[in-house]
Amino acid sequence: MADRNFSASHLPGFTQIALLVFALLYLPIAVLVVYSFNAGTTSGLWEGFSFRWYGTAWQNDAVQSATLRSLGIAVSASIIATFCATLAALGTTRRKSFRGQTFIYVMINQPLMVPEIVTAVALLIFFASIKVATGYQGLGYLIAAHSAFCIPFAYLPIRARLEGMDLSLETAAADLYATPWMTFRRVTLPLLAPGIIAGAMLAFVISLDDVVITEFVKSGGQDTLPTYMMGQLRRVMTPEVNAISSVLLALTVLLLTAFFLLTRKND
Repeated sequence: MADRNFSASHLPGFTQIALLVFALLYLPIAVLVVYSFNAGTTSGLWEGFSFRWYGTAWQNDAVQSATLRSLGIAVSASIIATFCATLAALGTTRRKSFRGQTFIYVMINQPLMVPEIVTAVALLIFFASIKVATGYQGLGYLIAAHSAFCIPFAYLPIRARLEGMDLSLETAAADLYATPWMTFRRVTLPLLAPGIIAGAMLAFVISLDDVVITEFVKSGGQDTLPTYMMGQLRRVMTPEVNAISSVLLALTVLLLTAFFLLTRKND
C-alpha cells in the first residue's frame, strides 16, 4: 500500500536537482536582463551600466510599429478568444452531462495537445488558399489564427470558475421569475467576471508572445515584436534585443502575477 505521507522532497538529492533545474531555467534570463543595461555594442561583453539600449529601442520606428501591431493583434485575439471561450464554457458546464461531452472538451483543448508547428502549418495552408482566392493580405489572418490558438487558454480558467460557482444561485433567480438573460446578467456574469478577466489576460500574454504561428501566417511587412526580434538575431545582435526582451518579460510577469492573484483571491 502506498504511503500517503510520502513526499518526493524527502528523496536524496531532490533539493540539489531542483536548484540545478531552476538555475538552468532562470540564470540565462537573469543574464539577458543584466546585459540589457550594457553600455557597449556587443551583447556578450560588459562595458558598463547604461539605459542606452532602452532609449534606442524606444526611438526605433521598426520596434514601435511592431509593438503597436503586436498589441493590436493581442487585444483583438484575446477579446475574440475570451468571448468564444465563455460561450463554450457555459455550454459545457451549465447543463447536464451529455453524450459527446468529452469529445467537445478534446476539440476545444486540441491546440494545447497538438505541437504548435503542426497548427502553424495547417493555418498556413488554410489561409494561403483564402489569400489566393480573395487577394486579401491584411492582419485579419493573424487575428483569426491567434484567436483560435488562444481559445483553450481562455477556456480553462473560465470553465474552472464556472465549475466552482454554486448553481443554486441561478436556480433561485429562476424561481423568482428571472428570465434566463436576466439571470445571466445579474447573477452568472458578475460571479464569472474574475474567470473571464483571468482568461482574457492569459490569452493576451499567449498572443503577445507567440512566434511560431505568427511567423507562418503573417504576410510581408506584418512583423510583430517577437518576429522582429527573431529577425534581428539573424543579423548583428546588439543589447537592443536584450532591452526589448526585458520589457516583454516584465510585461508578461506582471500580467501572469495579476492572473495568479486574481484566481487565487477567488478560489
